[in-house]
Amino acid sequence: MTLVLGIESSCDETAAALVRLGPGAAREIVAQRIASQDDAHRPYGGVVPEIAARAHVERVTPLVEATLADAGLGLADVDAIAATAGPGLIGGVMVGLVTAKALAMAGDKPLIAINHLEGHALSPRLADPALAFPYLLLLASGGHCQLLRVDGVGRYTRLATTIDDALGEAFDKTAKILGLGYPGGPAVERLATTGNPKAVPLPRPLLGSADPNFSFAGLKSAVLRAKQAGSHADADIAAAFQQAAIDCVIDRSRRALAAAGAVSALVVAGGVAANQAIRAALESLAAEAALRFVAPPLALCTDNAAMIAWAGLERLTSGDFAPASLDLAARPRWPLDPDAAPVRGAGVKA
Repeated sequence: MTLVLGIESSCDETAAALVRLGPGAAREIVAQRIASQDDAHRPYGGVVPEIAARAHVERVTPLVEATLADAGLGLADVDAIAATAGPGLIGGVMVGLVTAKALAMAGDKPLIAINHLEGHALSPRLADPALAFPYLLLLASGGHCQLLRVDGVGRYTRLATTIDDALGEAFDKTAKILGLGYPGGPAVERLATTGNPKAVPLPRPLLGSADPNFSFAGLKSAVLRAKQAGSHADADIAAAFQQAAIDCVIDRSRRALAAAGAVSALVVAGGVAANQAIRAALESLAAEAALRFVAPPLALCTDNAAMIAWAGLERLTSGDFAPASLDLAARPRWPLDPDAAPVRGAGVKA
């Protein structure tokens, strides 16, 4: 059996987890803890990097200690330390990575530097051992919206990305426009269930375009204009926004499936994967393509350390593992597919 301690601090959650890979590829989350910062950031309507970094400093060591205590284990029982090394808010990433380096040095354990996006990309395999490579992944969060062919650990081909805003960002900005508070995505989803998705005419950016890239800036602006017009109920705006986003996601994902070649499944991961309406639409698309649909449990959709520990386990057991240097620097940007061609537009979340 192999046991990895994971640490995640890329945005506004401080998290630690122990994940074990046992006989027959059995996967187990032995213990995990997450310290949310929602209350600290709510007055500002979004994450304030300086506040987030300070909170990580205060919480990460007690959180790691509590996670080990929950499992009745010590650092000596851990086989490796995995930590998010990027991308993310650089202050937070540095806190988690420096903590992992200290633990690796103190315990004489290998350090595994994990790309936060790889944590999301591999997280469905933690919950579903039957998920085999290759698969088509929609990775959608507050900072990223990409379609990737996942051929194995460290083997990612980006088929599409957003040319402006990420989908999660569009949800959060819509929540702010509608005065729904923070975090915005779940609030928009809840309000949308009480509205009429056909009541407000909203655009579907890039719908039908030949490439499968995303664009949500125009949709976000249209939501603002609809709110300023004062002639639509907030619930109807929320429902219309969510439906427009779903239409774009399905159209773009269908294009990517056509370009991806043979894959085992259509997979969604990232914070936006918690949205039940988006999940249902993607499940229908997978059925249309005669593919399995796989989505991680809701607890593995948002930022968490179990996915970082699991990605560490995947790398540790991949056959060509080499521990990260203790001189490794944190990275604010770190594309999963560094060879992907640039796309048109500015502000690309790569």
